[in-house]
Amino acid sequence: MVLLAAAVCTKAGKAIVSRQFVEMTRTRVEGLLAAFPKLMNTGKQHTFVETDSVRYVYQPLEKLYMVLITTKNSNILEDLETLRLFSRVIPEYCRVLEESEISEHCFDLIFAFDEIVALGYRENVNLAQIRTFTEMDSHEEKVFRAVRETQEREAKAEMKRKAKELQRARQDAERAGRKSPGFGGFGNSGMSSFTSATIITDTIEPEKPKVSPATVRPSGSSKALKLGAKGKEVDNFVDKLKSEGENIVTSSAGRKASEASKVLQPPVNIESVHLRVEEKMSLTCGRDGGLQNMEVLGMITLRVTDEKNGRISILLNNNDKKGAQLQTHPHVDKKLFTTESLLGLKNQDKSFPLNSDLGVLKWRIQSTDESLIPLTINCWPSESGSGCDVNIEYELQDEGLELNDVIITIPVPSGVGAPVVGDLDGQYNHDSRKNLLEWSLPVIDEKNKSGSLEFSIDGKPNDFFPINVSFVSKRNFCDIQVAKVTYVGGGGPVKFSLETSFVVDKYEIL
Repeated sequence: MVLLAAAVCTKAGKAIVSRQFVEMTRTRVEGLLAAFPKLMNTGKQHTFVETDSVRYVYQPLEKLYMVLITTKNSNILEDLETLRLFSRVIPEYCRVLEESEISEHCFDLIFAFDEIVALGYRENVNLAQIRTFTEMDSHEEKVFRAVRETQEREAKAEMKRKAKELQRARQDAERAGRKSPGFGGFGNSGMSSFTSATIITDTIEPEKPKVSPATVRPSGSSKALKLGAKGKEVDNFVDKLKSEGENIVTSSAGRKASEASKVLQPPVNIESVHLRVEEKMSLTCGRDGGLQNMEVLGMITLRVTDEKNGRISILLNNNDKKGAQLQTHPHVDKKLFTTESLLGLKNQDKSFPLNSDLGVLKWRIQSTDESLIPLTINCWPSESGSGCDVNIEYELQDEGLELNDVIITIPVPSGVGAPVVGDLDGQYNHDSRKNLLEWSLPVIDEKNKSGSLEFSIDGKPNDFFPINVSFVSKRNFCDIQVAKVTYVGGGGPVKFSLETSFVVDKYEIL
């Protein structure tokens, strides 16, 4: 068998993607594909058509055609088998079989085509091997990345040590000169914002566990394989195609799934007194029900940028009924907060530090009470004769929340093609590289508190776990609200801006 070219074209014969496996000019390929629709006999069901010089072996793909151009003396049975493999490769990279989608993933398809055919002859590969070859996993790249991450950690540790030395030297200089009106722990108005932020980070934020970097053996060759190094060459190649008049379709940024937790945009107008109410949730549930662990960490952060607004107190409305454990900053008057729900300094003659973020209150919830789960996910995979039918449902239990940009990520088996989606609320995206099905919902609230997704695919029930969920919300989980800000000593109200965010650190169903 000698395969001359493989192409995806429209019904009018316009080439979208074409890969030549022998020496052929572009004009020759475009001429052959333009003649292809004219040779087809309407009303007759064939999978090939011949001319005096070549044979077309084709398969319809909705509004497109997958076409192989071969010599007339090639084996038609081998041609048909190769055509089936080509047709199975395309849905692995394209969610829908449309011209725009094919153009967007043209390079991925060309790389996959090269794994199927070499110099006009079929390679002995299957779909799973093609996926493995195109991913190009490199051990040397992993080594390079591990070394780079270790260097970055060491650089951050050195930077933190230098910052503490500068802070210590500044304090010594102040003692030698004049007594600073500030006090230890909060910093003072003369300190730079960098130093103050460093102190608060060390004091307020919970310490993260330190992971010792794994020992990495130096590679024998100093030239490690870096797969990302070809990006500049690809950009130059794309620019060259554009200069020749080609229409290059760029990848849309909306296709990329959001990573881990998202950060809500701050308000446009930030006042001289700015408060942030932030919460992060870590939750693990069982697939058959039952909450294994849930932890919510919250914090109120204050930032003052005007010196005349430094002596203030913050009134809170604490309507939490979920059992949050509250803890104030050491320099905040705990007795005043307990009796009057006011956040103020113990020494009311002092001012809050300027131009630095200060965590004045933090809280924590840790529970296994299923009634506290904000969003329940039920997955029902059932085996059938043709594979597995999966039904996934969500329900908002806390109707006071409004969840935005919800993404429910379901793992799917590899090497079995794209799932066939039935009933659907929202949108979905199949990532064939990572073997994930991403179910996206723009908002879940009391008006849209439940929904479902049904799809079918080859696999076993255990293949669809663990399920991960991510979302953001402008309403916090614990009902702790900032009511108002006033001057100390019975002064009038202070104008302030407020930013509230509730995000996911980990939310999985095992």
